[in-house]
Amino acid sequence: MLSMDDGPSPLHTGIGLVAPSDFVLDAECWRWLPPDTTLYINRTHPLEDSSVTAALAVEVSSDIAVVPAVTALLPAKPASIAYACTCGSFVGGVAGEHKLLDTILEAGASPTVTTSGALVQALDFLNIKRLAIATPYNEELTDLLVDYLEEAHYDVVSSGFLDKEHDIADVSYKSVKRLAEAVDTPEAEAIFFSCTNLHTFDIIEELEREFGKPVLSANQVTMWAALRAAKLPMPPVPQILFRVTAQKEPSAPFV
Repeated sequence: MLSMDDGPSPLHTGIGLVAPSDFVLDAECWRWLPPDTTLYINRTHPLEDSSVTAALAVEVSSDIAVVPAVTALLPAKPASIAYACTCGSFVGGVAGEHKLLDTILEAGASPTVTTSGALVQALDFLNIKRLAIATPYNEELTDLLVDYLEEAHYDVVSSGFLDKEHDIADVSYKSVKRLAEAVDTPEAEAIFFSCTNLHTFDIIEELEREFGKPVLSANQVTMWAALRAAKLPMPPVPQILFRVTAQKEPSAPFV
């Protein structure tokens, strides 16, 4: 008779990601993982209207949307769980982001981060108080992001938006670069690209060289904060946030 017990199975360390149902940038998020780390992604329930508006942000961050998506990840035993949606985590202001964190924790995830909370962590880590923001959103959502950051005691010195409510994942790197050029000012200590459906990975390093300052993006800060929450090493990514982390935290070096 064959024995099926060959000893313990390999340990798979992973990060859990809860994202809205229209999220399509799985492959980009994988690129911010260190070797031998898995990404477990679960989406919230499908939306009747996927227009990226304040109403959508409220819907995708509701308990009804978030709790089932979190609990479905728990059997994988991720080392941390991140809520990967910028607008869903800033639409209710600072209090709303804290409530969202509490909801995820009460659903059984620990530790946990949100995209907007991860941005605040990254800004504090890099000692940044003044920033420019660039979004693909409409004006209302962009203003809500400004409100969130100002409530959190950051100075938004410049902002710009593309006024898109659909197909954000189709925005080109050329358009992302033009938007960065439009919002950058000497007063801005960093530039932040909002929206986890906006492609940014391959252009961050180029923009940081051009502007001489950190360029942060929604997916980047989400993955960075999730790795730190899980006490996992930083990947060898040539972006200021990851390089500075490796310098400041020898316990989480590039691998």
